[in-house]
Amino acid sequence: MKLGVYNAILHDRPLEDALKVIGDLGLAGIEINSGGFLPPTHIPNIDEIVASPAAAKAYLAKFEGTGVEIAGLNCNGNPLHPNPVIGERHAEDIRRSIRAAAALGQTRVVTMSGLPGGEPGSNYPNWVVNAWNSAALDVLDHQWSVAVPFWQEIDQLAKDHGVKVALELHPQNLVFNTRDVRKLVELTGATNIGVELDASHLFWQQMDPIAVVRELGPLIFHAAAKDVRINPEYARLHGVLDNGFRRLSPDEDRCNLGGDEWCNEWPKDCAWQFVALGKGHDTDYWAEFMKALLEVDPDMWLNIEHEDFELGRIEGLEAAARVLKDADATLSGLVSVS
Repeated sequence: MKLGVYNAILHDRPLEDALKVIGDLGLAGIEINSGGFLPPTHIPNIDEIVASPAAAKAYLAKFEGTGVEIAGLNCNGNPLHPNPVIGERHAEDIRRSIRAAAALGQTRVVTMSGLPGGEPGSNYPNWVVNAWNSAALDVLDHQWSVAVPFWQEIDQLAKDHGVKVALELHPQNLVFNTRDVRKLVELTGATNIGVELDASHLFWQQMDPIAVVRELGPLIFHAAAKDVRINPEYARLHGVLDNGFRRLSPDEDRCNLGGDEWCNEWPKDCAWQFVALGKGHDTDYWAEFMKALLEVDPDMWLNIEHEDFELGRIEGLEAAARVLKDADATLSGLVSVS
């Protein structure tokens, strides 16, 4: 399978050094962050690339001889955020990323569906997780009325540029499960909007990523390799919908998400956490996951996303790469036997 790395974990070093890390891991692709929550660190001249074929050609030349190629662009953010300082910028980052992907000969842009406010005039997104009451359905009706025209526009732009937009099924988004994906496609009539199958967010929701791949089939455009470990000693007390996060102060190292929104510190007694591959699910599981993806698209990229706070940047990538390559070898053995 085509295996790579999502580059956010390597934003601490130049692109050339990041490519060497990935090549040394025995992986072949780099998914490049192009805006949204994070800056386009490894593609800082993205506007020039969109505007100038010469700039695009010069950028592609950086990959020659490295053994690593571009494996999609990623601009995860909230394009439907009711604060225009955040929402409008993230939306424009998606448009720009689609144009940049086309300029670079890429066909995949990863992002998120976004999450509007709960009513007109809202200042903050409102995530409805259990719409047992009619007011919650009113909120969802409003949010879908915001989402549908936006994603119809993006679908047309993607179609015009020969690009497919893959939505990560991420919590605090309007689209975060299989039912929501079907609803978005049905309401928008989209042909170029689908899914980036990041198994991690499905694990903690008690979903089966392999079953989701087989259910959505051709709507799976791209994939991320990130694991989750449930910590039962805390999950049995707090459940998985736990808000025990700590707000970080301005003098602490924190990540800006746009405007005046920031990442919080993960709970010490977390019910679940992101971990490197193998710490939540074993090699055999990932081989079956890869098998399901290949049944959908033999040319699909599966890119490591490292967010395991127990491991260093390179240490976590090394651990994940070992599991992925072992899973790939296991899968190759199964195919040859059959």
